[in-house]
Amino acid sequence: MKNTLEIRWHGRGGQGAKTAALLLADVAFTAGKNVQGFPEYGPERMGAPITAFNRISPDPIRVHSNIYEPDFVAVVDETLLASVNVTDGLSKDGAIIINTPKSAEEIKPLLRGYEGRVITIDARGISEQTLGKNFPNTPMLAAMAAVTGVMEKDDFFREMQASFAHKFAKKPQVIEGNMKALQMAYEVAENA
Repeated sequence: MKNTLEIRWHGRGGQGAKTAALLLADVAFTAGKNVQGFPEYGPERMGAPITAFNRISPDPIRVHSNIYEPDFVAVVDETLLASVNVTDGLSKDGAIIINTPKSAEEIKPLLRGYEGRVITIDARGISEQTLGKNFPNTPMLAAMAAVTGVMEKDDFFREMQASFAHKFAKKPQVIEGNMKALQMAYEVAENA
């Protein structure tokens, strides 16, 4: 499965890591990719560590297991760096994206010797600025799309607009803020 992009998401229950993984799978599917997006279920509760996964490929995906050697990792809550080995199995040719206002240089000592690319993004700050609340999954989703290049930028924004229009059909006022959050985060990650 060398054409398959594997992504692992780390977050806490209620932060939207699972939702981000599922949204990424949805938009990649609409772009013609074969996809998987799934959480690892355990005794989840609000605030407990959770893991979610994506596989995205132009080829059929025949593996149905958790991802142990991801190409990319997203960390939606930086407090997990102290308790979860988020870089476990992560390819040094890939990257890790961490929701934090800190610089990559400040975060690297917490990554247990990981030698690959480290990208930091203040997803909380972006979401509070554009949505008025801490919804870090939307900016983290955009950052992952930018860093992985899983699909063309214009296609990503078009598909996310359509997804939000469906998801927020009864609350259209939140679509604009979510799109701004995506655009801001994408730009930050694209230039990191």
